[in-house]
Amino acid sequence: MFEVFKVFLKLGCTSFGGPIAHLGYFHAEFVEKRKWLSESQYAQLLAICQFLPGPASSQLGFAIGLSRAGWLGAIAAFVAFTLPSAVLLVLFAAFVHVLSGELGQALIHGLKIVALVIVAHGVLGMIRQLCPDHYRKSIAVLAAIILLLLGSASMQIVVVVLGGIAGLFLCKDALVSKDSELPIAHGPRLGWLFIALFFAGLLLLPFLADSDGGVMQLVDIFYRAGALVFGGGHVVLPLLEEGLVASSLVSADDFLAGYGATQAVPGPMFAFSAYLGQIMGGPMYAVLACLSVFLPGFLLLCGVLPLWKLIARGLYAPRVIAGVNAAVVGLLGAALYDPIFISAVKAPSDLAIALLGFSLIAVWKRSPLTVVAVCTLSSVSLALLT
Repeated sequence: MFEVFKVFLKLGCTSFGGPIAHLGYFHAEFVEKRKWLSESQYAQLLAICQFLPGPASSQLGFAIGLSRAGWLGAIAAFVAFTLPSAVLLVLFAAFVHVLSGELGQALIHGLKIVALVIVAHGVLGMIRQLCPDHYRKSIAVLAAIILLLLGSASMQIVVVVLGGIAGLFLCKDALVSKDSELPIAHGPRLGWLFIALFFAGLLLLPFLADSDGGVMQLVDIFYRAGALVFGGGHVVLPLLEEGLVASSLVSADDFLAGYGATQAVPGPMFAFSAYLGQIMGGPMYAVLACLSVFLPGFLLLCGVLPLWKLIARGLYAPRVIAGVNAAVVGLLGAALYDPIFISAVKAPSDLAIALLGFSLIAVWKRSPLTVVAVCTLSSVSLALLT
């Protein structure tokens, strides 16, 4: 548990770039460096988290902690990955002015380039491991094309499903390997209990909020937002805005200011909930808001994992899993361009910094922290020179 906490705390302090970038950081840390998961296990967990509502990168981190150190590991992963950004957002008024000038913007832009480097390196590694033949390479390429042309949260789910169907018919040589089974200890009975708790919260909290009107109203708004959002942190904004700004619980100016600050901190975007809770009622409201928005995604994930583990043992499961894995590679490949590349590379100098960072991690085998330091310092230095 302490090992999980230490690693995720480092990631929580350094994982800039948003949910898609986090997937690259996790791949580098837990598949390539620490070997906690195989490529297939990582891709399966990622596919499951893409299917489910909620914060995909935080759900993936929760699942990695669960597989490594059980329930305490899952909680440690969530707390450590979320705590730095939540604390920074609660205190953002004290430091947000630092990021408002040109140098602050250059620093943030350098962190976007870091995200580009990390995700590009992760995608290349996954291509080698998960797309060994031309069928799976074709599935990955077609998945990327579909998402680039028709990109949306719902299309991500469609592409993964289509990848599984294509794998059923095309990946006939796919075999069950020992390192493909997910290391999840709890069984289907407990899984169904978690799914029941997920729906109980969705159905019962509105009634409790009507009778309470205070704390339970806050819990209901954030739980509903976390339970109904597909596509990650950016998609949760309209749900929270409808529940808080339209109800006059948070002003529009405060809402937008907090969202702007969220772009400048590492970790999950759902930590924005801690900021909203803080301005609604102080630290206790911040904790409740944060727990409420993450809880439904974690309940559903814990419910689905053992069911997927059973399905994955079926006769044709290796073919489907192979197709799903290839589609996930395509999904990350599409995300590498939009939104990561188009937001990070605005000039030839940005591409030069990205190539330098990629060389550090791919050729010279330096750590992601080294890449963070080099890319951000390069971006700030260019801003000073110009």
